[in-house]
Amino acid sequence: MTATIQYNNQVFQVDFSKPLDISLPVKPGGVKAWYVNEPTFEPVSMGDWIGEVRQGGSVDFKNIFFNPHGHGTHTECVGHISKEFYSVNDSMKQFMFMAKLITVMPQNIGHDKIITSEQIKRLVDVPTEAIVIRTLANDKHKMTKNYSQTNPPFLEDAAIYYLSELGVSHLLIDTPSVDKEVDGGALKSHHAFWNYPNQPNVLKTITELIYVDDSIHDGSYLLDLQVAAFENDAAPSRPILYKIF
Repeated sequence: MTATIQYNNQVFQVDFSKPLDISLPVKPGGVKAWYVNEPTFEPVSMGDWIGEVRQGGSVDFKNIFFNPHGHGTHTECVGHISKEFYSVNDSMKQFMFMAKLITVMPQNIGHDKIITSEQIKRLVDVPTEAIVIRTLANDKHKMTKNYSQTNPPFLEDAAIYYLSELGVSHLLIDTPSVDKEVDGGALKSHHAFWNYPNQPNVLKTITELIYVDDSIHDGSYLLDLQVAAFENDAAPSRPILYKIF
C-alpha cells in the first residue's frame, strides 16, 4: 500500500504496508518505571459468571489496572505538570508528522547520564515536527526493564530549548522521562518543553518508554502517533514510523 505524500513543497512516497512499531505494550513482565507494581488483568466475576473463556465464561471481559506513566509506551501533555487540567486526548488534533530519528550516547556527568544540547545540535540542525531519540546502549533488555531507582539517562533543559527552536512539537524518547528520576520535583525539561507556566503550549506532547530496534536506521520518517482516547494527562500510545522514499 504505497501513498504519495506532499509536504512543504516536497513529494515523497510511503509504504503503509511496512510499519515500524516503536512502542512497548502494557503487560505483566513488560517495561515499567516509577516504583509501580505490575499491571493486572483480572476477569470480572459476578455470581457464578466469570469473564474469562478459559475458566468457563462465554467471553473474555477483564478489568485492567495500570499506570499510564509507569507501564509501557505512553504520550503525555502539559497536564502532566500543570495545576490546570489538560487532557492528552484534547491535545492530539493531528496524528501524522514528519520525524527525525537520532541515536545518542548520553554523556557521563557526575553520577548522571545526560543528553546534552551539544549532542543534539550535532545530529539535527533543520526544523522538524517530531524528534525520536534512541539512547545507547540499545539492548533488548529495554523492552522488559524495571527502570525504578536506576537513574536513567535524561535531557538537559538546554537541549529542550534547542529542540523547541527547531519547531519540535512531539518529542519521543526511550527512557522513562526527559528529566532526571529524582530531581526534587523540578522537572526542568518538562517545563521548558511546554513553556509552563509562562505561555503553555497545550498541543505539544512527550512520548516516553519507546523502543527503537537497531534495524531501524537514523534519518527522516513519517510518524503516526497513535494515542488511546483517555481523558487524562497521559495515555498509552503506539507510535509507528514509516520510511520515506
